[in-house]
Amino acid sequence: MTSGAAGLLRRPEEPRATYLELFFDLVFVFALARLSQGLLEHLSWSDALQTLVLLLALWTVWAQTAGLTDRLDPQQPLIQLLVIATMFGTLLMAAAAPEAFGEHGLVFAGLYAATQIGRSAAVVLLLRGHEARGAFVRPLFWSGVSAVPWIAGAVAHDTARGVLWALAVAMEYGGIAFGFPTPRLGRATRAAEFAISAPHLAERYRLLFIIALGELILVTGLTFSRGRFEPDRIAAVVVAFTTTALLWRMYIHRAGGLLAEAIAAAPDPFRAVIPANYAHLLMVAGIVAIAVGDELVIEHPLGHTPPAWITVILGGPALFLAGRGMFEYTVFGRVSRSRPIGVLVLAAISPAAFYLPPLLVAIAPALVLAGIAISDAARARGRPPEPPSPPGPN
Repeated sequence: MTSGAAGLLRRPEEPRATYLELFFDLVFVFALARLSQGLLEHLSWSDALQTLVLLLALWTVWAQTAGLTDRLDPQQPLIQLLVIATMFGTLLMAAAAPEAFGEHGLVFAGLYAATQIGRSAAVVLLLRGHEARGAFVRPLFWSGVSAVPWIAGAVAHDTARGVLWALAVAMEYGGIAFGFPTPRLGRATRAAEFAISAPHLAERYRLLFIIALGELILVTGLTFSRGRFEPDRIAAVVVAFTTTALLWRMYIHRAGGLLAEAIAAAPDPFRAVIPANYAHLLMVAGIVAIAVGDELVIEHPLGHTPPAWITVILGGPALFLAGRGMFEYTVFGRVSRSRPIGVLVLAAISPAAFYLPPLLVAIAPALVLAGIAISDAARARGRPPEPPSPPGPN
């Protein structure tokens, strides 16, 4: 172990997120806004799948950068430089995202590959001789492998690009699921290699979730400010804001405040982080869809509701509930019945939504979320706080 590499490691006594990490998260307000705006302008199933691919890519950048600052000290100038460079690359990717499947394909893919490979390669060089180096060799290898379909997709067109980029994303997420198997290193099994700070990672996920809700507030305010303050539009804003507040309430209720304890109590903390990561990804994907629905409802609260509008207005909350259920399972090893019931109710009312104006359609998921929040509060009333009980052998 070299003294220089050891000096770059984050000290265990500093589990809180730093100002640098909060600064880095700001770019994701813009990124989520660009994704929702791109989906709004091209609202179809194919465009929804394209938006999902781009969201998965941007999420990978955030997750790997969060892992970097969890392992390395963000107070060190070299680490700060890496994070800021990643932030700039993400900013440019977000700017190119709406036309990534069009004329900006090579820009997005090139920036993505350069950002992912460059960040990991720099850390591998900085950690020469340290056992933590392997934790960055693995994502460097997988970023290099996935860069092939990313670049190949960028020079392809239409369906071929979508297939190649979906393959690239599947490779990256498959690598995570299977423990980053890497030549000469094998699968990730060494705890020291992937030592994590449960309080720090839990705080990073909470902060990103708040950032995502901030994008909802931004969309609601900007959309409303572009038109007149008429009763139907005011009602739409009330519904949008109420939905946002309910999302916040449902997230922080019990599970949101106990993620750190759940990760620390898990038999394998690194493995416990993976479902937490996917749960937050689902919730954020739901929020992106909700943002699109909010803008549509505020702009056109009355009149006919097209099928694509129904999909985002009801599908966004359903995605959030699915992610929230996975999050609850990560922390407690079980899922409250209200979560899947809420998803089924949203699916059941979708046929009737064809005959309702957008405002009334938007009220339905707000009522479902409110019912779940009331159920949570009633179940917890008078009972001692439930301790975390992550799944897995004890």
